[in-house]
Amino acid sequence: MAGHSQFKNIMHKKGRADAKRAKVFTKLGREIQVAAKLGGGNVEFNPRLRAAVSAARAENMPNDRIKKSIESGLGIGDTADYVDIRYEGYAPNGVAVIVEALTDNKNRTASEVRAAFTKFGGNLGETGSVGFMFDHIGQIIYPLSKANADEMFEAALEAGADNVETTEDGHEIITSPEGFIAARDALEIKFGEAERAAIIWKPNVMTTIDADVARVILKMVDQLEDSDDVQAVITNFEVSEEDMAKLAAS
Repeated sequence: MAGHSQFKNIMHKKGRADAKRAKVFTKLGREIQVAAKLGGGNVEFNPRLRAAVSAARAENMPNDRIKKSIESGLGIGDTADYVDIRYEGYAPNGVAVIVEALTDNKNRTASEVRAAFTKFGGNLGETGSVGFMFDHIGQIIYPLSKANADEMFEAALEAGADNVETTEDGHEIITSPEGFIAARDALEIKFGEAERAAIIWKPNVMTTIDADVARVILKMVDQLEDSDDVQAVITNFEVSEEDMAKLAAS
């Protein structure tokens, strides 16, 4: 059982996602604002904005809030200047962690991120200290109902994808970051909008831990995600089926 997405599913089933909806909207709004500032307010000609708006709609973010975020990026209303920044480090047991943030105050964000690492026994490192344990890729997810494995594989390769993996959870199409937009758009024409599509960090080396260590790391991830500046936290840990059951029951 891999990484932190599995555990976030456990948390979502316990209702914690709803409690964080306001923070989710804040993070999505920042991404929309930055995307609009960098590439303009038209989703047809701004791939980053299109992806951000799609992610916001998937979270049921109100249309008026999406509009205001775009306007902020164009210099109307809240015009805070957010920049992308990435932090890397280790959680307990040598688990690698990447933290992606959008911030208008680097000192504040660095302090919050460092505090979370320190509190839970981790160590914040230099940029690049753990990046080699992750691949920076485009990821496009479609449900199984959209096509069978052969159809999706053929369509994805024609769209320029690097690989396709079909499991009981759906079709995962992998692209290079540079080829992501073209592949996503080509697949969207054929199969409609993807269930999820983004450029992500995906672990290429996994670290196995037990349930007790996983609980500590999840608390650390929670504290990091509580920061409005933090957009995403990616880890490379996995646990056994037995320990997964312990976490789900606790």
